[in-house]
Amino acid sequence: MLPIKPSWKNWRLLTDNGRQIWACKPSSDDIDAHLDNIDSCTEAEIEQFRIDFNFDKSQNPNSADQVFRHQAIAENFQPYAGEIPAAKDPQQQNIITGLVEGIHYFSALQSKDGHWPGDYGGPLFLLPGLIIASYLSASPFPRPHREMMKIYLFNHQNDDGGWGMHIEGDSTMFGTVMQYVSLRILGTDKSHPQLRKAGDWIKTHGGATGIPSWGKFYLAILNLYDWQGFNSLFPEMWLFPKWLPFHPWRYWCHSRMVYLPMAYCYGKRIQMPENDLLLSLREEIYCQDYAEIDWPEQRDVVCEKDIYTTQSPVLKVMNFITNGYEKFKSSWLRKKSLQFIIDYIGAEDAQSHYLDIGPVNQAINSICIWDACGRDSEQFRRHVARWYDYLWVAEDGMKMSGYNGSQLWDTAFTTRAILESGIAQLFTSILDNSYRFIDSQQILAEHETHSEFFRHPMIGSWPFSTAEQGWPVADCTAEGLSAALAVHHSGLARPRIDEARLKLAADVILSYQNQDGGWATYELSRAPKWLEKLNPSEIFADIMIDYSWTECTSACVQALIEFQEVFPEYKREAIAAAIRDGLKFILAQQKPDGSWYGGWAVCFTYATWFGIEALSKAKGLGYCQEHLLERGIGRGCDFLIGKQKADGGWGETFESCSKMVYTEADSSQVVNTAWALLALMIAKHPDRQAIDKGIDLLLERQTELGDWQQENISGVFNYNCMITYSNYRNIFPIWALNRYYRQFIEVDAETGVS
Repeated sequence: MLPIKPSWKNWRLLTDNGRQIWACKPSSDDIDAHLDNIDSCTEAEIEQFRIDFNFDKSQNPNSADQVFRHQAIAENFQPYAGEIPAAKDPQQQNIITGLVEGIHYFSALQSKDGHWPGDYGGPLFLLPGLIIASYLSASPFPRPHREMMKIYLFNHQNDDGGWGMHIEGDSTMFGTVMQYVSLRILGTDKSHPQLRKAGDWIKTHGGATGIPSWGKFYLAILNLYDWQGFNSLFPEMWLFPKWLPFHPWRYWCHSRMVYLPMAYCYGKRIQMPENDLLLSLREEIYCQDYAEIDWPEQRDVVCEKDIYTTQSPVLKVMNFITNGYEKFKSSWLRKKSLQFIIDYIGAEDAQSHYLDIGPVNQAINSICIWDACGRDSEQFRRHVARWYDYLWVAEDGMKMSGYNGSQLWDTAFTTRAILESGIAQLFTSILDNSYRFIDSQQILAEHETHSEFFRHPMIGSWPFSTAEQGWPVADCTAEGLSAALAVHHSGLARPRIDEARLKLAADVILSYQNQDGGWATYELSRAPKWLEKLNPSEIFADIMIDYSWTECTSACVQALIEFQEVFPEYKREAIAAAIRDGLKFILAQQKPDGSWYGGWAVCFTYATWFGIEALSKAKGLGYCQEHLLERGIGRGCDFLIGKQKADGGWGETFESCSKMVYTEADSSQVVNTAWALLALMIAKHPDRQAIDKGIDLLLERQTELGDWQQENISGVFNYNCMITYSNYRNIFPIWALNRYYRQFIEVDAETGVS
């Protein structure tokens, strides 16, 4: 670990039942009390922030979550004093010791409520949205937060002066303009050398007229772009009959919940009043005089650096019609549609306790509620309080997370990783805490407006983050169920989740299965795939409907298999049919080279692990023809063996996700290596040497404390935007070592293991 720096100690993570708030010099651990009285800092302390949070992204743009980890280790870590199982073979002993020390180190990061906090940053377009909401509503962040945000943004500037869409990405107009404007709002002078360099990048690449549509939206809110240069968001579409295949209720929920408040802002033409800063910015980010720009001509102008998807002819026709409608719109229909939208936003706020489904719509919902209810309203004050749930402090500064955390997700994985073998008996208190957290986060009630506002039934489900956030997810439910069943099977904690609740979880998993046999994320796929032709975003792919994914399907299949082992007669035929259809979907998704594409992490190693895991657990149970399972497993293993690097590991870059072609990293990555090893071991692949080499690499990369270094970014969404999972570097190497221990050491009585 890096040596702790003085001002890191000014920041402390406060947690409460999964809620995570970074506080500057808090007087207590009470989150609400802190938010009511946030301390400021002296000028000397601010200057120390600039020194201590200076971050060299050229070494690795991914921070290692050192601020939180130093804090947790200082408070919780002591050298392991328990008995480590003994082996006669020195290499086996190294594996056992590495495994125990890895779990022991990671257990010190567990919060008192049982979850594992961690950095979930990476996208660079999130924080600007929150800064804009704060600026527009005259609700500034405290000085320490503003300075830490500036530090973060400057730390992630690329050498060419620009910023990417995420921390590992090449510079784009979207990334560069959004960070530039944010830094100016936060008080940075335009003469700052790094801003001058950024301004040069913007103008060299055609100016801010070429920013993609999401950027055009934010600039229009700030009065830095004319709403005439924005394609209509047609709020009246919400009044269309719900049976239409393109009604917005059919969109993927993240797109639906982002375009919902965008449509309100567009319909109201919300815009910041002119001021000196905005007038200056109009000169700084455009190549021509602002007053002379032909705004309607800019609607479809996008910098070539930003284009990931192109407008379809269908979308162009729709834009032509809706843009024309704006000239003759019915004021009565516009008013009615905007009222429906603000009611829907209010329901989303209530259903999610003002966290909302994610960071983009949280910031834009805040703007809508500010406009509709006023800055002094209770609704807006509750929004502002939730801004802090999305902020995370690491050694690179203060960032906005891609969610309010990955609490349940990481905790369920960690629980399963530790329970992979009998070694779990050494960590019963840790498992009891994680199980208590999983127990507390199962969603057991519907919100009264869930049906009115298009929510999937959620009783019995688990979320990605916290039950308070209130958005259930299919594979998070599966991982929560699998973790609970694993705890029950181990007998290491008193069962708190009773049979009725386990059955509710199985029921909700069944309810999520799509007609293609697969599982998507939050909801069923609600529209035909041609709806993707209406994708208005140039920077993301496949955002219009909730598609079935190999990883989600595998998690649900595994959970149902494990559930049916415990409750063989409960909905026996329905569950068996769901498993069969899920296995068929997984087999159909396998590529000719034997791999599976991963939509939620990097990338082929991730999904191939999931694919092989489900097929292997289904073997011999009669759900699918054995030769098909064997063939799928064999081809998947052949793919992985073919990608093993000379040092014994595996490594992919984020370009595997965006290009959809396996793109090898310069060096092996412990997370990719762990995923590959888990797949090969569950498949009982005969090449023991390949497995041993991979295990050796994990041990070689392990630090003296039992940690692993942060390497490349490992998460992704919508193909083109990467996101950090700082806990993956611990969870999956631990899981791989534990599976190795169970398969090759623990079960072999002749090794002398006690």
